[in-house]
Amino acid sequence: MIETFSNAFKIRELRNRIWFTFLMVLVFRLGCQIPTPGIDAHKMKAMIEAAANSVLGFFNIFSGGALEKFSVFALGITPYINSSIIMQLLIYVIPDLERLAKEEGEEGRRKISQYTRYGTVVIGALQAFGICVWLERLADSRGPMNIVIEPGMAFKLMAVLTLTAGTAFIMWLGEQMTAMGIGNGVSILITAGIVSRLPSATGTVYHTFELDKLNPLGFLKLIGLLVIVLGVIAAVVVVQDGVRKIPVQHAKRVVGRRVYGGATTHIPLRVNQGGVIPVIFASSVMMFPTMILDYVVKMWDLTTKVDPLSSTLKWMYEIFQPGRWAYMTSEFLLIIFFTYFYTAIQLNPKEISDNLKKYGGFIPGIRAGRKTAEFIDRILNRVTLAGAIFLGLIALVPQLMWSLFRLNIYFGGTSLLIVVGVALDTVRQMESHMVTRHYQGFMR
Repeated sequence: MIETFSNAFKIRELRNRIWFTFLMVLVFRLGCQIPTPGIDAHKMKAMIEAAANSVLGFFNIFSGGALEKFSVFALGITPYINSSIIMQLLIYVIPDLERLAKEEGEEGRRKISQYTRYGTVVIGALQAFGICVWLERLADSRGPMNIVIEPGMAFKLMAVLTLTAGTAFIMWLGEQMTAMGIGNGVSILITAGIVSRLPSATGTVYHTFELDKLNPLGFLKLIGLLVIVLGVIAAVVVVQDGVRKIPVQHAKRVVGRRVYGGATTHIPLRVNQGGVIPVIFASSVMMFPTMILDYVVKMWDLTTKVDPLSSTLKWMYEIFQPGRWAYMTSEFLLIIFFTYFYTAIQLNPKEISDNLKKYGGFIPGIRAGRKTAEFIDRILNRVTLAGAIFLGLIALVPQLMWSLFRLNIYFGGTSLLIVVGVALDTVRQMESHMVTRHYQGFMR
């Protein structure tokens, strides 16, 4: 491993990319420590810690702990992810956008990226305003929490501008990391945020089992926790590398005295074609309705009201908390949907079939053209279903672990899946750089 990293740093371009990525992550972490003026930091942190196992705790993890400090990066990268989801869906709904994405080439992709940036700013501003109003009106059984030091329009304006600018800056960091660094910039920033919570999460686990040390089953619970974590990591690694190979035979062509083609290759269909993207998308979407319900219930103090509307909203708020059946079912179905959706964006069976026919390739036993496209589509659907169910089950691990061990949601499958998946994708990119330059890499 030491030799591998040494080889990586011998390549100037790869070395520069690694250092650039590291510096951008450092800038991101520094920004997470800069507080937004007008907030009582101690009360804000206490409120987030009290809600550690709700959607607020999960949002805090995604922001790398920036929410509990209410820093300039408190919104995290979530507005950019939501904007990307909306834009990808609109491409399939609005013909002009579909033409722009598929027929305009690089110029079209630049315009789509520009629209996504505009959407990020709008969504970020709306979320920032909603959070500011929510914090001003936040109360508990003892009365107003007074998290905002001086409520009013001046605070709202300053906070909205600060948080929106912070989101736009994170978006820019992610794009620069993707272009000039290693790996997907947005995914690496999310991973950096999750990993930054590791010390506090480890302390929580230690404290939990320290209190439970007199219980003879406490040690068995700890062993069970470690087995689950290691099992999730192993499963993620295996499935991330899983590939269904479709054999392809190329017809022989005689040009002059030379014979071309005739070789047997394959079409690699990854079991998890979307990587961690479906999980990130589903988690971001699930945050939206749960935060709206939390905002409504707490801002209007519906916990003390008994009218039908208040009772219905309270019931919805309770069942859409992490660990409850409605939340888990919705997240599971969203992961399956986004897995299929992202796979459809990445792979088009008809295009694969046309390319095979164009270059003289065929699948043994399958007629070229429409039959080949149908065969690839059928195999792709089966492989994608297996990968989608796997992602969904892994994402349910956090809720199950909380039920079994009463631990913070941080140690859940969603976080592990993102961290391990991003690490594998980053290593693959480093491997491709090293193999190109004839250096032995990580995957031996």
